[in-house]
Order: sequence, then C-alpha cells, then structure tokens
Amino acid sequence: MHHYLDALAVVRATAPDQPAILNRPHAAARAARFFVQKFPGKTLYAVKANPSPDLIKVLWDTGVTHYDVASIGETRLVRGLLPHATLCFMHPVKSVAAIVEAYRDHGVRTFSLDTIEELDKIRAATTAANDGVEPTDLTLCVRLRVSSEYSELSLASKFGCELADARDLLQATRQLADCLGICFHVGSQAMTPFAFVTALEKVRAAIVDASVTVDIIDVGGGFPSIYPGMEPPPLEDFFALIDRTYESLPVSYSAELWCEPGRALSAEYNSIVVRVERRRDNELYINDGAYGALFDAAHVGWRFPVRLLRDNASTAETVPFSFYGPTCDDMDHMAGPFDLPADIGAGDYIEIGMLGAYGAAMKTAFNGFEANVICEVTDEPMASQYCGTRRDPRVSDNVVSLR
Repeated sequence: MHHYLDALAVVRATAPDQPAILNRPHAAARAARFFVQKFPGKTLYAVKANPSPDLIKVLWDTGVTHYDVASIGETRLVRGLLPHATLCFMHPVKSVAAIVEAYRDHGVRTFSLDTIEELDKIRAATTAANDGVEPTDLTLCVRLRVSSEYSELSLASKFGCELADARDLLQATRQLADCLGICFHVGSQAMTPFAFVTALEKVRAAIVDASVTVDIIDVGGGFPSIYPGMEPPPLEDFFALIDRTYESLPVSYSAELWCEPGRALSAEYNSIVVRVERRRDNELYINDGAYGALFDAAHVGWRFPVRLLRDNASTAETVPFSFYGPTCDDMDHMAGPFDLPADIGAGDYIEIGMLGAYGAAMKTAFNGFEANVICEVTDEPMASQYCGTRRDPRVSDNVVSLR
C-alpha cells in the first residue's frame, strides 16, 4: 500500500483514473483509544460498519477485544484475523447452522434474541453443537425495542421485543443463560445523550416487571460522528449520562455495561478521492456513486464533507452541487447539497470525507465501476470527535440533567 501525506498528494502523484480510497489508521486508533479509556464499560466493535481486515487489526492493537458480529461470514472473518478476540453474535435472527458453527468452531458464547422462538433455536443449536448436552456457558442478550426518535436513522422497526412481551422472554432466557443481558439500539447517529436515557428507563421497567437478575446492560450503538449539518454533543456527555443512568438500574452487583459502536470507531478511517467527469449546471458527474461508497448519500440523503483538490486553491465563491455517479442508472444520484467552489469543472478531483462507516463496506462493482485504488494518508480526517478540537465537555450545554 502506498503512503502519502494527504489527498492532494495522492492526486499529484497518481492522478487516479479510478476512485481512490484513503485509509487513516491513526484516526481509527485514536477513536478506539477514546472508547477503551473513557467509556465506563466494555466496547464491542460493530463489524458491519466496516469489515476491513486492516481496520479490525488496528482496533485490536489499540485495545478493542470484543466484536459484535452479525453473520457467520463476519464471525469467520474476525476469528480468522483475531484468534483470541471475544465474538458476540448480536443479530437477533440467526440460522441454526450459523449458531452451531459459531458455537462449535469459533468459540462464540454470546448471542442476542428477541423472541421465544429464537431462544428455542439457540437452545437446540447449541445443545447439538455441545454433543447433545445443554450448554451452561451461554451469555444471552434479550433485545428490547426502543425509540429512535433522537437519531438520524431509525432502527426501531425490524428488531426488538416490546416491553409488554419482555417479562416472559426475560424469565425464559434467564433459565438457559449463565449470564443474562438486555440490549437495545437507539438508532444510528443519535444526536443527544437523552436517547440513551429514555432507552435505559425502558430497560429499568423491563427488569422490574420480570423480577430477574440481569448481568449485562448493552446500550448498543448510535454514538454519533460529525457531518455537515450534524454537530452532536461531545461523546463524553453521552458516556457520563449513560453511566449515571446505568448505575441506578436494579442489576446484579457484578453486572457489566457494554456498548457496540460501529460508526463512531470507523467513520474517520476512510475518505475517497473522485474525479469530475462532466459538469452540467450545478450537477457534477463523478466516478463514484450510489453503487459505490456513496450509498448513504444517494439513498438516505446523507451529506458528507467535500473539498476541491487543486495545487492552487480556488478563490471562487462556494455554491451547492449535486452529484451523479458513473453508472447508467438514474438512481445513481446524490442530491447533497455538496458545497464546492463555483469554478469546479471536468478533470477536477474532490475528496469526500467521513466514509469509513458503511461507505467503504457497501461499495459494489455494478456496471463495471469500482474503487480498487487504496492508499494510506497521514493527515487528519475532515471532522473528528477525538482530535482535541471539540470544546470542553464540562461546559457543554447539551447534557440532559436527570434532576
């Protein structure tokens, strides 16, 4: 892999004909250190956000020892890379074959569920994988459905046990589990710590109603990164409020607090360099798009930071543009707006930042277009929750008081 100072250095040296993905391992390592040192519990990396083997190794080397895997493919990947990592199969709906292989071949002992049917499946599959003996080493996390009203992307529809049904499921799961957990997901890109407070209050109600001993509270993901138009509070505010609320829950004296960041650990890891192939008014035709790293920009209207890459900086005013990707599909369109100098045109290069979460993971080779140029750069990402430029969280006005 070639190493450069920044995106402009990549353009100067290579004038890439294809989109170039830029890796920033130092940014991912900094994010991992932040969570490992400051989150008041255990950090599990949500592999689905970016399954890059290089990234996974960076996180391991920086102290992340637990990984949230959501498929047998992710389980095989991480186990092959990290023989000593703790893998947690946190998808609530799994095939029997996946559970058997995860338990028998990859040492997975932690599974999530949100129905009695899934509990029965886990019991049968792990018993089969344990030579017909019901296992006594399972950590089972019941996923509770909580609101996504404070997040940019909802995760409230597909998974999660309703509070009204939680009592029976928690009591039944307690009978099989050596360790019983409750998990939830407040949605992607939570913009206030209060999202976690409301979810934890629902957890409190579920525990009280079921009268069970709970050993793990897993607050899931949703920890935000910085994007245009999205300036979340410092993560320290989230951690402080989660800790305060968790400490008041009726859980086991030895209970653990977990979290599953994906975006927060990977967003700053990648950016991409694209080339403008054509300009039509305020529409730019670029060589990556909805079927590449810009899936979110096309399909959920996500705005990513952008900058023009030129040796001589443009002095033109900044105006809003939309993007078309390289495929023949009209849906290959990113509305933006993406603010760039008014004199941009064909042949110019643009860096699009904060693509480490989901962007790099969801790219395809549809229509014969794909980004297969990968470089490493040492400059800072376009925005960061971790580089010391955020204001002191002790003077943040975004903390929600519980009093």
